[in-house]
Amino acid sequence: TQRLVQSGGASVQTGGSLTLSCTVSEWNYNSAVMAWFRQTPGKEREGVAAIYTAGETTWYADSVKGRVTISHDKAKQTVYLQMVNLKPEDTASYYCAARFGAINVNDVLVWDAYDYWGQGTQVTVSL
Repeated sequence: TQRLVQSGGASVQTGGSLTLSCTVSEWNYNSAVMAWFRQTPGKEREGVAAIYTAGETTWYADSVKGRVTISHDKAKQTVYLQMVNLKPEDTASYYCAARFGAINVNDVLVWDAYDYWGQGTQVTVSL
C-alpha cells in the first residue's frame, strides 16, 4: 500500500496548465510539511514548493515563483501543485514528499529532510 499516491502527470504544450495531486494515508496530516520535487535526467533534483498543513505557510523555488501554487485539502488529505504558463524546462518527473517530524525552515525544499516520497509522475511540456 502506497503512503503517498500521486496523480495528474501529463503531456502539455508550452503555455498550458496542469495540476498534480498527492493523497496521503492516515498519518498526522494536520501537522505536516508537504513538498513537491522534480528531477530531470542530467540535472540535480530541485525542490519546487512546500506547504505547512497546520499554519498554511508556503515556500517556493525561485525558478517557479509566479507560475506555481501549492495548496491542500484537509478533508481529502491531498496536496496539489497547480502550474500555469508551463515551459519546456518544466519537463521532469515530479515527486511529492511528506515530513511529520520536526523540520527546519531552511530544509523545506531539501529532499533528504522528508520522511516519505511518492512514486513520481511525469510532466512533459512541448512546443
